[in-house]
Amino acid sequence: MTDIVRTVGRDCPPELGLGALLTAYHLRTEEEKGAAVADADALPARYRAEISDPRSAFADDVILVARRGDRPAGCVVVTAPVAGRVEIKRLWTVPELRGHGIASALVGAALTHAAAVGVGTVALSVWTWRTGALGLYERLGFAMVESWDERDDLVCMERAVRPTDNV
Repeated sequence: MTDIVRTVGRDCPPELGLGALLTAYHLRTEEEKGAAVADADALPARYRAEISDPRSAFADDVILVARRGDRPAGCVVVTAPVAGRVEIKRLWTVPELRGHGIASALVGAALTHAAAVGVGTVALSVWTWRTGALGLYERLGFAMVESWDERDDLVCMERAVRPTDNV
């Protein structure tokens, strides 16, 4: 069984395992971009800051961590609302636990949170090569929109949220 723990970034306890999940996420992303690095110390500074101090990096954001027993299984960050919109970032599921609904549960919890705080839109960006993630987002009602990010190979998506949504 998977449990989802919700916390605000500045209160995120280290024992949730967010640092390890973010490390795996960033190492994999750099590898997929063709810039593989040996360990977290070789990641770009902004990613090292998230890993070493997620409480500061995501201070006002909501962190959702999926756990299987006493083990972290995945995570997602929901940014603080701005102009009626939140963004979900850093969706990650431990590779050996994929296919068990963890990512869907995390995105569902993010959508439920967004509805609870009264935002109208949930946005995200995803690399074009992450076809599994693209498919998941489309199944959950996200649609491609004009990009707000100028990086190549990045797809921007949004989904409307109604106050009554409970995914």
